[in-house]
Amino acid sequence: MDPDFLNMFTQPAALNEFLAENVIAQGERKKLIKPTSSNNAKLEELKLLLIDWINTTLKEEHIVVKSLEEDLYDGLVLHHLLENLGSLKLDVDKLALTEKKQRQKLSVILEAVAKCLQLEESQMKWSVESILTKDLLSTLHLLVAIAKHFQPTLAMPPNVQVETITIENTSRGLKTASAVEYITENKENLEAQTKDDAFDELFSRAPDKLHAVKKVFLQFVNQHVAKLGLNVKDIKSQFADGVILLLLIGQLEGYFLNLKDFFLTPASTTEMLHNVNLALDLLTDGGLLNFSVNSEDIVNGDTKTIMRILYCLYSKYKTKET
Repeated sequence: MDPDFLNMFTQPAALNEFLAENVIAQGERKKLIKPTSSNNAKLEELKLLLIDWINTTLKEEHIVVKSLEEDLYDGLVLHHLLENLGSLKLDVDKLALTEKKQRQKLSVILEAVAKCLQLEESQMKWSVESILTKDLLSTLHLLVAIAKHFQPTLAMPPNVQVETITIENTSRGLKTASAVEYITENKENLEAQTKDDAFDELFSRAPDKLHAVKKVFLQFVNQHVAKLGLNVKDIKSQFADGVILLLLIGQLEGYFLNLKDFFLTPASTTEMLHNVNLALDLLTDGGLLNFSVNSEDIVNGDTKTIMRILYCLYSKYKTKET
């Protein structure tokens, strides 16, 4: 078993309790908030604010939420919330008593959220399964996204972050990857957010220029990885496992990357996340990355996120000679 998995708990009893409550089937992957974040004051503040916001919004319907995990998983509260906030009429019964009905209901609700918020699948940090299984991290991401869209004036605490661990049950045993994930915006990185806006502009308003920018980045990348016998043709797919990114950073920053520190041929999503998290740590330590990045976005092939990372390297090394 991976040592990081054991180190996430302060006492052996906590590990036994976790394994008893979270059965992870062969081939399954789960991302959870580490127990070390349970006493996170800003996280508790956000949870209380969201509960109060829901109860205030649904006061006339006499709905009272006490727990985000226990009261939202069946879709009833989410159904009322969307109808109240967005005047959405969802073609599904409000009351779903069986798991099958709840799953169908959540599918309709989350599809409506994605359409309303104009989100691509790779941008959604929740799923029918995660909400149905009372996953707090997914529920928080969903509620924050809904609140930001329908009630942008809601004063949510900024910089709410949690330590997460992704656990995957592979044929070789449990594999884990740890990360820090932001739930609300990092207001301290205003300069970085401005840069992000430039990429948002590129994707939404200047798609005709997108190909040209990709071409510049690919030329830059290949200029430095060609000496390793590598050739990158697709930004979306070839950076997802973190290998090319690590090797590129090594070439540019002069790092010697020990093969024991990363997975040269990752065989699972968890191993890909390990590689990407290592790359992000190297960029942060080198002062090249001053904004938060969700490593899962890179693994899922989110082109915008990958291009932002490449820009950090390009802006510093574009004049570096081969």
